[in-house]
Amino acid sequence: MAEVVSKTDVRRIAGKIGAEIRGVDLRALDEYGADTMGEIRAALLRHKVIFFPGQHLDHAEHVTFARRFGEVTRLPGSKHGTHPEGFPEILVVDPDVNDARHGLRFEERLHRKSARHDSGWHVDIAAVVNPPAISVLRCEVATECGGDTQWTNLVAAYEGLSRPLRQLADGLRAEHALHAGVRLLFSDEEDLEIIRKRARETLMSLHPVVRVHPETGERALFLPPASVSHLTELLPWESDGVLDILFAHLSRPEYTVRHHWAPGDVAVWDNRAVAHLQPADLHYTDYRRRMYRVLVLGDRPVGPDGFTSESVRGEPLTSFSGPEESGNPGG
Repeated sequence: MAEVVSKTDVRRIAGKIGAEIRGVDLRALDEYGADTMGEIRAALLRHKVIFFPGQHLDHAEHVTFARRFGEVTRLPGSKHGTHPEGFPEILVVDPDVNDARHGLRFEERLHRKSARHDSGWHVDIAAVVNPPAISVLRCEVATECGGDTQWTNLVAAYEGLSRPLRQLADGLRAEHALHAGVRLLFSDEEDLEIIRKRARETLMSLHPVVRVHPETGERALFLPPASVSHLTELLPWESDGVLDILFAHLSRPEYTVRHHWAPGDVAVWDNRAVAHLQPADLHYTDYRRRMYRVLVLGDRPVGPDGFTSESVRGEPLTSFSGPEESGNPGG
């Protein structure tokens, strides 16, 4: 059944997560009245990820739409990655761009190094002390087949745990770091270069395993496998055992939704309440896709017991409002 608000048609996609919104032009939101953006935000909080098909935003329109959710943010300097000329707020998401920047098929290589089959599930920039609140991703070039992105509802995952496991998780902390979900070897020269780079530039934070959403009050299992190295209160073998259980649980199919991209599509997700998975099947085809991402500034996660995330290494994200030297290759 369609959920109609104002001129906006919101249609649920999956049982626990996801909705498609039609009947609105993101380039002309002011023409729909003051309530429309509030209705879009309410749909986002309810469904966790929302899709706007066929919008075909340009770079400026993309940034303007993202700013409607709050202040935009990004990693400083070259850590941000490649951006389009004149739009440093935007990150280019394209395997070919990463390959050109790193000199190898970087994403494919890291995928082969995954410690688990589900190590790709991640929250955007979870290694910083205040991960982004919202991500806005748009598609410019789509694949003929494959290339789908998946999201999982971390609130539903928490609620799906037994009471004893919820009680255990409520009091745990996890250390988050870049590439924690891959296994790098000192005997491999390319791995060793990545290890050296991580040692120089590592972002690392301590987050509650269960995050209380600052707007809805819902509890989310804030434990994306890509960035979690260990649970700090437990012995190593205890940590590995508990993480095996929770990692396997948080991406159960009933908590997920999958989107096949078309050019012009825009996806918006609540980075405080979902994890997502980039398409590994691109590594096994000749297809390429190009996406653009803008992030909205977030706050420090807070656990049910009041524990607030702490930075181990690196500075918090801040509002980004103007040009900066980024070491952008070709951008």
